[in-house]
Amino acid sequence: MSGVRLLVGTRKGAFILTSDGRRQEWTVDGPHFAGWEMYHVNGSPADPNRIYASQSGGWFGQLIQRSDDGGKNWEPVGNDFAYQGEIGDHLWYDGTPRPWEFKRVWHLEPSRTDPDIVYAGVEDAALYRSSDGGQKWEELTGLRTHASAPKWQPGAGGMCLHTILLDPVNPDRIFVAISAAGAFRTDDGGVTWQPINRGLQSQGIPEQSAEVGHCVHRLAMHPSRPETLFMQKHWDVMRTDDAGDTWREISGDLPTDFGFPIAVHAHEPETLYVVPITSDSLHYVMDGKLRVYRSRTGGEQWEPLTVGLPQEHCYVNVLRDAMAVDTLDECGIYFGTSGGQVYASADSGDSWTAIVRDLPPVLSVEVQVLP
Repeated sequence: MSGVRLLVGTRKGAFILTSDGRRQEWTVDGPHFAGWEMYHVNGSPADPNRIYASQSGGWFGQLIQRSDDGGKNWEPVGNDFAYQGEIGDHLWYDGTPRPWEFKRVWHLEPSRTDPDIVYAGVEDAALYRSSDGGQKWEELTGLRTHASAPKWQPGAGGMCLHTILLDPVNPDRIFVAISAAGAFRTDDGGVTWQPINRGLQSQGIPEQSAEVGHCVHRLAMHPSRPETLFMQKHWDVMRTDDAGDTWREISGDLPTDFGFPIAVHAHEPETLYVVPITSDSLHYVMDGKLRVYRSRTGGEQWEPLTVGLPQEHCYVNVLRDAMAVDTLDECGIYFGTSGGQVYASADSGDSWTAIVRDLPPVLSVEVQVLP
């Protein structure tokens, strides 16, 4: 029977949760890197023993850690992140120019086919690539030096490149999302980029339908349909069926369309999951009820999933990288909360169990299905 490994990044360390394919009983290992902010921990689809972790702290800066034995042992690898070429400026919160400054790695995306190739999305927004297991990093400068980049501004959490989607069919196509600039696509391996924000409407920016300036919270893709992307935006759940050339809203009957994560069922490319929260100023679930919403129709029609989730006096949030989906026959869905709980569903969201409680606030959740 296959095993399942959850990789959980928190404000105060990383945790590894393991179970067999039934996903009923879990072993909790950690904290790894206790006391450090672990913005993202992600495993290689090509090698289940290879795991990358982004370790960040105010005193000692940014480190990339790598494990080659499933998280039992770790070693720091190359941390030579440096902006390449002319630095220039972007806009600050108040609209004044500000130099680009490297702060931390928000997201790590290993290649689907090569465990030594991994991409890193950083703050201030830039994209890096390593082809030697994280020892050396090269900036894909075409993104940060795009003609629109001087107009990019940070969102509330910083100007972070937080989503990286690698097209499983076309190795030269990559999608990224930046808060608060928008979504971008390359079709030539990262040499050139184009904004893909047509159809987005964002209140609070000078031009609501501008080419850039949108606060995209998360993108999701089903590997069988790389032309179709789903987006959770700062207000609005969106969909594109032409690789981002045009978007349409699919918020439908959601009680609120503000949230951070969005995920797609492993075997049903029209089944989506989001976690609506109250508003952009109240970052907790509505009415004290923790509800995941599922659409089986690709959006518009949504149903609340509540079995096993607290339905009173609950005021947690679920962050953008804190939801994951496994590939077992009965698809498993996982998410972590700002209250330190990690919930799992072994039946596509019909019912939920808290597999661990009282961790530090959860920043990211990823899942590996083990042979």
